[in-house]
Amino acid sequence: MVKNIRDVIGRYESSINILRLEERMLKYNTLILAEEGAGKTNLACKIRNYVIDMEVPTLYVDFADSKIEEIEERYKDEHFNYIQFDESDAFQEELDKLIAEKKHIYMAVNPNYFASKRDVKSKLTQTLQKQAFLDGYYYFFHDIKNLDGFHSKFEDFLLYMLGFLNMKKYGLTFLAQPHSTFESQNVKLLFTFLYIGRCSNLDYFNTSQLKNLQKNQFFYQYRTAHRTLLFNDIISNTVKIDEYKF
Repeated sequence: MVKNIRDVIGRYESSINILRLEERMLKYNTLILAEEGAGKTNLACKIRNYVIDMEVPTLYVDFADSKIEEIEERYKDEHFNYIQFDESDAFQEELDKLIAEKKHIYMAVNPNYFASKRDVKSKLTQTLQKQAFLDGYYYFFHDIKNLDGFHSKFEDFLLYMLGFLNMKKYGLTFLAQPHSTFESQNVKLLFTFLYIGRCSNLDYFNTSQLKNLQKNQFFYQYRTAHRTLLFNDIISNTVKIDEYKF
């Protein structure tokens, strides 16, 4: 592993301590919730850099189906390999080549490729469950524009996630705008780390504190790593994430 790991990503607001990513972040799941412009992508880039430094290949799934010219420049580093999902054999061949070389992949996806019936496994689901992905890749899922209809299908997507989380070696980071779906305790249990940013609706996580957060400021929650028979305690802090300079 490389020596100069970019593990310092910010600072706690209530103390002089720094926020440092730990190796267990690779194995657990992170949820980043905030309104547009609050810094979700900046935080995701920090986590992506850390995963890359730990020599783990990444799969970044962009559910806005962005064209390459629409993607932020900070992603277009030497690890950026863009591919747009479709159901063709040519796509699968190109993807398999990237996977075989353990390349970092930025995959634009239209979520309509997910099956509308629970007993049907779409080609998109089959692709995300490729054994090479499950065995060796850290996933990012990004609902960039809070797409129309996405959350109406989100329950089915979570059932898919529950199925494959038990199969994969590394964790995932999911980015989204706040939505009542995330109030579910079952959903929260999927994620060991929660970063909750500015929210305009008081119903989301029931705290007025979130309305007043500034850009790159998050309410950071994480589950402690102590050995226990029950769920570990959740520790909460307000943190300021450093701006990523490309």
